Order: sequence, then structure tokens, then C-alpha cells
Amino acid sequence: MLILILGLRFLSLYAGRSAAGGVTQRPVDGHDRVAEAEIEAEAVRQRGMKEADAARRAAEVEIESLRRAVQTEVAAARASAEAAKVRADKAAEDLLADARRTAERESESRLAALATREEQLTARTQALDHRESELDTQARELQAHRAELDAEGAALEELRSELTAATVRQEHEHIAALERVAALTTEEAKVELLNSVEATARRDAAALVRTIETEARAEATDRARAIVVDAVQRIASEQTTETVVSVLHLPSDEMKGRIIGREGRNIRAFESVTGVNVIIDDTPEAVLLSCFDPVRREIARITLEKLVLDGRIHPHRIEEIYETAKVEVDELCLRAARDSLAGIGITDLDERLIPTLGRLKYRTSYGQNVLGHLTETAHIAGIMASELGLEPSVIKRAAFLHDIGKALTHEVEGSHAIIGADLLRRYGESEAVAHAVEAHHNEVQPRTVEAVLTQAADACSAARPGARRESLEVYVKRLERIEQIATARPGVERVFAMQSGREVRVMVLPEQVDDLAAGVIAREVAKQIEDELTYPGQIRVTVVRESRATEVAH
Repeated sequence: MLILILGLRFLSLYAGRSAAGGVTQRPVDGHDRVAEAEIEAEAVRQRGMKEADAARRAAEVEIESLRRAVQTEVAAARASAEAAKVRADKAAEDLLADARRTAERESESRLAALATREEQLTARTQALDHRESELDTQARELQAHRAELDAEGAALEELRSELTAATVRQEHEHIAALERVAALTTEEAKVELLNSVEATARRDAAALVRTIETEARAEATDRARAIVVDAVQRIASEQTTETVVSVLHLPSDEMKGRIIGREGRNIRAFESVTGVNVIIDDTPEAVLLSCFDPVRREIARITLEKLVLDGRIHPHRIEEIYETAKVEVDELCLRAARDSLAGIGITDLDERLIPTLGRLKYRTSYGQNVLGHLTETAHIAGIMASELGLEPSVIKRAAFLHDIGKALTHEVEGSHAIIGADLLRRYGESEAVAHAVEAHHNEVQPRTVEAVLTQAADACSAARPGARRESLEVYVKRLERIEQIATARPGVERVFAMQSGREVRVMVLPEQVDDLAAGVIAREVAKQIEDELTYPGQIRVTVVRESRATEVAH
């Protein structure tokens, strides 16, 4: 088929060439053309057959070469596969040999370990057998020795019986001889001897009692002194005397101008709201807050610190921050009370007593912090109780709570010891603790060991050098009395003793006190202060009546 197609193609090409060149050839007739065409066709056919044969041979050669190449590739692939198979078989044999060798080594090591263990067990068994034979020998020896001891004991018992009988006979003979010589019966001699011995014993006993009592008193005094000294030395707590001034450090001196405000309005608003004096002097980057009441001073310190950090200082902002600081100080008091309870080891105190106890964080007694004094007293009492061999838990509890009434002395009339005992009874404390609290100042006669040790621990804590300062307590009491005098007037809202007691600011309710009544209050307060108190210099009484109108824009 391929040959026929090639022949037709050559025939058409030849016919085309003949038609194109017929113009220049000489004219021929029809038979000549047919003959030439046949000749040409035969030639074309021959050429086509040759070309077809050549193409067929070329194709056959190419096919043969491709077949050989394929055979070569197949042979190479087969050889590669055989080689890979040989390598895989060899690797498998190697792995199997390695595994077999590893297993043999492990088996040999385990067999060796088992053999060693077996040898050890055999040696231990032999040692136990030897020990057992030794114990059997010792047991036989002990049995023989016990038999000998039993025989000797029987002989000794027989000899003892003979000696007892001989002794009884000798005593009877001796008593009979004494009765003949003394002309007294046995009963009469016994009575006379007992009377003589009794008199002598009474004299000796009386002398011994006096000696023991004297030694006991001396030893008890020395022992008590040693216990107290040891308890105080073991506490060794630092004592920081409370003052009436707090220092607030500022980021820069320009903050002082912002605290003062335009025409002093900020500092006046701050002092009116907090009741604390702000002292701004030449001290670089610092201001002083002065107030005898540590709670007010701490609230003012936190308020001013927050204002400085916030940067917005104006009267309305001062009032907002002041309310926030009051809540924060209450939380600090609660945290201080819980920390002190945890330090003492008290975990079952009524939750209603904790806020009252926390107020003592900012209360002082003769310059000594009351909450710190309670903690120190509890530790001293616990050490004393341990030295005396007593259970310290109740004693430490009583010592820690003995001054809790000081948190209520400005609210309830009476001694802080009685107030504290009533408060503890109301909230379910034991009678032993309540009695120790009410008796620690001898307002009630102490009847228990807990009460006596509470008194002693309180005295030790208060009497330590540097623990208290009398002058500060007198100063604070005078300022408290000044505030009480002004607060007793009707219509008074708040009272602040400032400038170390040289100025009293009385804030009155404008709807209850008019301008005339404000002047009357100022004169009456000043007159009562003159009559009741002793103080250096002068005290200025200032009554502040401030009216405010507030509306809300919607």
C-alpha cells in the first residue's frame, strides 16, 4: 500500500513537470505521449519501489535497532533486578546473622548471670545451713545450762527455807531474852520506840520542809526570770516607733506646683477632704503629710500618690481618688489582720472579728503599733507556755487578742480590756480567752494561768527599750480630745486637728448651720479647749460652711 501511494505521488509530480515544460518542447503526437507516459510511469514505479524498499529496509533496521535497544534495556533491568535481589538476599543474610549473633551473646550473658545468681544462692544456702547448725548447737548448750541453773535454784531454795526457819527461831529467842532484860513486853517496847521515832521524824520533816520551801522560792524566782529573759531575747523583733509625718517622693519638683494648684485651690481641697496637712518646703522631690491619725495620714498618702501618678489634680478628682483610697486602706487592714493570724497560727477566728482586728494596723499605743504589739505578745506568751510545759495555743490566742478592744474605744465607752472581753464573748470565743483579755490590766482579778501569762507577755512587750514613747501618746490624746470637743456640737460633719494641733477645722452641714451659728460654734469650741486642755501657744478654730449645688446634664 505504501509503495502504491508513493508511485502515484511521483506520477503526479512528473505529470506536473511535463505540463510545465511542454511549451518549450517540440510537439509530439498522442501515441508518443502515451509511450513516454508509460515509460515515465514505469520509471516512477521503479523508483517508488526502490524508495519503498529503501524505506522498508530503513524501517526494518530502525525496528531492529529499537528491538535490540529494548532487549538491551530489558537485559540491563533484569541484571539490575538480579543484582538488587542478590544484594537484598545478602543484606537479609547479614541481618539474620547479626540477629543470631546478638541473640547468642544475650543468651550467653543471661546464662552467665543465671549461673552467677545460682552460685550466690548456693553460697547463701550453705551459709544459712551453717548458721542454722550453729544455732542448734547454741540452743542445746542453753538448754543444758538452763537445766544446771534449775538444779542450782532448787538447791538455793532449799537452803533459803532452812535459813528462814533458823532466823525465825533466833528472833524468838532474842525477843525473849530482851523481854527478860528490859522487863517490858514486845508491844510496850514497840509503842515506846514508835513515839520516839515519830518525834524525831516530825522535827526533821519540819526542818526539811523549811529548807525545801526556801530553795523552791529561790529557784522559782530564778526560773521565772530566765523564762522571761529567754522569751524576750528569742523574739528579737524590730520596733519601729510610729511618727505623725509621712514622706511622699515626687518624680520632679514641678509636681509641687500642680499639687498646690492655681491660687492654692488644689492643696486647700486636698486638706479639706483628707484632714491632713500637706507641707511643701525646699526638700527636693518630696512633700510631707502631717497628721496625728495614722489612718487618715495613710489614706491621704495613697490619695496623693495616685493623683501624682494620674497627673490630673483638681478638686473633683481629689474627692474621687480619696474614696478609692479609703477602700484600699480597708483592704490593707484586712490583709494585715489575716497575715498576723497566719503568723501566729490562728485559723479559726470568727470572720466578723477580722475587720476589727485589722483596724489596729494603724493604731498606736505610746508610739508602739498595736497590731505589731499583739503579734509580739503572742510569740512571747507562746514561748513562756512552752518553757513551763503548758499547751501554748490558748495562751497565744489570748495574748494576741488582749488589746482588740482598742479598735472600739472611740465608739464604746469603757476600758479597752472590758470592751475586748465582751466583744470576744459575743462572737463565741472561749471563757479562758475572754477572762485573760479582761484581766490583763487587773480590772478583773486574774484566776487562770492564761490570764497571768498574758499579763506577763504584755508587760514584756511594752517594757522593752524603745518600744513606747510617752510624749507621742500624750500628744495624740490631746489632738483626739480636741476633735471630740468639736464633734460634739450639733450640725458638725467632720473635724480635723491640723498643724500639730495649732489649728482645728470644723466642717458643718450648711442646711443645719447658718453663718451666725458657725461663728457661735467657733467661739464655743475655742472656749471649751481653753477650759479643758493644756497646750503650748494658741489653737485657731476655723468653721467651714460650704454650699454646693449639683445638676446633671442629659
